[in-house]
Amino acid sequence: MMKDRDFARLAITLMDLTDLSNDCTSAKVDALMTRALSLPVPVAALCLWPRFIPQAKVGLAGSSIKLATVVNFPDGGNNIDATRLETRQALADGADEIDLVLPWRALLEGRANDAAHMVRSLRAEVTGGAQLKVILETGELKTEAAIRQAARLALAEGADFLKTSTGKTPVSATPEAARILLEEIHASGKQVGFKASGGLKTLQQARVYFDLAEHIMGTGWAKPEHFRFGASGLLDTLLEMI
Repeated sequence: MMKDRDFARLAITLMDLTDLSNDCTSAKVDALMTRALSLPVPVAALCLWPRFIPQAKVGLAGSSIKLATVVNFPDGGNNIDATRLETRQALADGADEIDLVLPWRALLEGRANDAAHMVRSLRAEVTGGAQLKVILETGELKTEAAIRQAARLALAEGADFLKTSTGKTPVSATPEAARILLEEIHASGKQVGFKASGGLKTLQQARVYFDLAEHIMGTGWAKPEHFRFGASGLLDTLLEMI
């Protein structure tokens, strides 16, 4: 097994360092960028509200850190036109990754076509090397059947990543949901990534998700292009271990 210190360094490279707080400001974004650029190894991405993407694009110029933002967030509604406009603007501002909240209520209400239409429409917008990460909100889907249905729908409509959660609901990432998503990715045979988001605070918790991915997808699969942690609260723990 990888030593804790070595795993901590690796885990930092797999992080989407995030500030999606309701009181986020330009000053907080500057502080987050300063922190990201001072780390011993680079994080995979910064994830910010769309309005901060132009600022972050300038601040991170020349670095390897990707810029991610969220759309249809956090509610996961059905307004496709508004979400497409939001996505176009984010991409024009310099976003590399779009984290879309799946309309999970539509799925639970038996309107899978509405949910599929949202993902399909965003897939058509997210081109030119940008990535589409679909947030399934597994804590609200609750059952294995519903989580599998959501995963299969997102995979069929062209998701580049499956992400567990927004981090804005009572239940965020769980190992059980992660296992289901990873199994569906593996069964699809597609080069699709996985992101565990929300609620990760300890090295041991991070190891659980990493080990799940390596077990299901194969040793060496869990790299930034395929695997992410969306839990900024984990960073201090990782730095202390290093």
